[in-house]
Formats: sequence, C-alpha cells, structure tokens
Amino acid sequence: MPRPDVVVGDDGIARCAWGAADPEYRRYHDEEWGTPQHDPQRLFEKVCLEGFQAGLSWITILRRRPAFREVFHGFDPHLVAQMGDDDVERLLGDARIIRHAGKIRATITNAKATLALDRPLDELLWGFAPPPRATPPASFAEVPATTPESNAMSRELRRLGFAFVGPTTMYALMQAGGMVDDHVAGCFRARDRSPV
Repeated sequence: MPRPDVVVGDDGIARCAWGAADPEYRRYHDEEWGTPQHDPQRLFEKVCLEGFQAGLSWITILRRRPAFREVFHGFDPHLVAQMGDDDVERLLGDARIIRHAGKIRATITNAKATLALDRPLDELLWGFAPPPRATPPASFAEVPATTPESNAMSRELRRLGFAFVGPTTMYALMQAGGMVDDHVAGCFRARDRSPV
C-alpha cells in the first residue's frame, strides 16, 4: 500500500516525504531533525531560527542559515546580546537573511534572556521534553502543531523575557532539537520504542 508520508529516494533510502527531494532538506532530515541536541549555543540558534521561520517555509531558513550564523556571530549569546540599533539597521539591509526588524530584535532580546537564565538553556528547554513516543507516528496527520509541553515551554520562555517563542514555534523547536521524534513509521530515522 502506498505511503504518501514516506518516499524512497534515488539512494534507495525511505525518508519522511518532506525530507526526500531537496538536497538541503535531505541533509537536514537525515542528520539533524529529531536528533537530540544538548549544546546550549546550538539550541539558542534553533530558538532564534525557529522564530525567523514563523510564517515562512523552513527551507527558506536553511538556505540562509550560513548567513544567519555569520551576522549573528555563530549565535554566541554573549556576542549577540551586545548588538544594538546600528546592527539592526545594518541587518535590515542584508538580503542574505530574513529582513524582519521584529525577528532581528527578538534574536538580540533572546540572547539577553539566555544570559539572564539561572540555569543552562539546554536544561531549561529539555525540562519540557515529553516522554518518548512508544511508536513512531503512522503519518504526519498524527503529528501535532502544538502540545501541552510546547504550550508550557512557550509560557515559561515568554515569562523569562524571550520573544517569538509561540507554542507552534516551540513545538518545531522540540522537533528540531530532538526533544520529540516525529519521523513517521517507514522512515529510516523513525525509532520504534514499543515493548518487545
């Protein structure tokens, strides 16, 4: 029976359909999405880039990620927190990134909020990770846009001064950072945790 949510690529590997065609998506799907990430700086990057993605396709962000990393100092929160209005104006003229003043300012705000935390960012974010799924989702129809955990994460981050961290964005962060594994059944990355 055909599985529209899984595609076998020209390399013979079955993947989630969204990650099968575009080479950049394929690399991201195969190597990053759903892989547990605990490095605080990489998680800070993911928080920021998920915020930039709001209202756009993720491939748009992936293709601009090298430029984002360049202009935001490798997403080192200590350096990003020092950026000011002149930097915002400069970045608004940089066509290599998403030129959205609110999202640029949110990145600086989020760096300051990260530095103000009383614990590492990875510890904070992973504190909202739900228990692992027993079995992979059968299809993307079973993958939610938000969960109680992403709602709770969003509320706490907003309370701590973060911006562009809505519940849908935070669920995407959970997927990107491997806090949840939404690779669908049949994808080579899907992990089956059902009892033997």
